[in-house]
Amino acid sequence: MNILLVEDDRTIASGLEYSLKQEDFDIILCHNAASATKVIQQKIKEIDLCLFDLNLPDGSGYELCELVKKQHDIPVIFLTAFDDEVNVVMGLDMGADDYITKPFRIRELISRIKSVLRRYNRHSQPKNIIEIKDIQINTSEGKVYKNSEEILLTALEYRLFLIFANHIGQVLTRAQLLDRIWDVAGDFVNDNTLTVYIKRLREKLEDDPQNPTLIKTVRGMGYKVGE
Repeated sequence: MNILLVEDDRTIASGLEYSLKQEDFDIILCHNAASATKVIQQKIKEIDLCLFDLNLPDGSGYELCELVKKQHDIPVIFLTAFDDEVNVVMGLDMGADDYITKPFRIRELISRIKSVLRRYNRHSQPKNIIEIKDIQINTSEGKVYKNSEEILLTALEYRLFLIFANHIGQVLTRAQLLDRIWDVAGDFVNDNTLTVYIKRLREKLEDDPQNPTLIKTVRGMGYKVGE
């Protein structure tokens, strides 16, 4: 597994490189955006995951994330000293898969890395059936079942739930959901409509819609299904 690590603090970078190598990861280390950009342009298909510091002397992790996501579908985790909702949401909107605030324990980072890689490996395997708790989605039939009993969803409800199912464990902002529904549905969906559809999905799929455990609200950020 190859990890592209971009961190301008050489002490932190050296410690991360050593610790990740102990977990049998191969590390491509860059200390600035310019060198990382060259690696992304030349070796993106050899990289399995990216760890980007947000604040770099000649750019930002946001720009690198955008460059990666345009070229290849691999996970990106941001490393940052900032811990406010604006940065979290901005990172997620850029397509980041996770976000960890310094200082952090190395075991926590390694756990996050392995979790993200598991999600990507699971989603890269073609499957007609997606299972989330007691919910099954048959993508060939376009049908959803709960405890083997079919749950009737409208076309837009199904598309919205499928977006969640394809991003298990990942927080999706309202803006991301609106963009993706627009892409697949070709219909105008506004913020109020999204609220209504999430409410309907919860009423149809949750055991207790007032206390959802399937489609969870992540305060100040968006929604998450699974993990």
